[in-house]
Amino acid sequence: MGLLYFYALWWNARQLARHGRPSRALLLMVGRFVLLGGLLILASLGGALPLLAMTIGIITARAVALMRICQTAP
Repeated sequence: MGLLYFYALWWNARQLARHGRPSRALLLMVGRFVLLGGLLILASLGGALPLLAMTIGIITARAVALMRICQTAP
């Protein structure tokens, strides 16, 4: 889930930079937040362990995404 979230963030940033449609970018951003929040709520309904596992997955995906960005940056 975390990698999907950060890929969507990257894609959203590229769309905004290329096409300059702030309303579409804002809608996609809100959609990402709602989806992530909903999935975190669902994980919390399963208890502390699923919520912790999902949170660790998101943090790990963030680290992987940042490393990939740093490797491709000039």
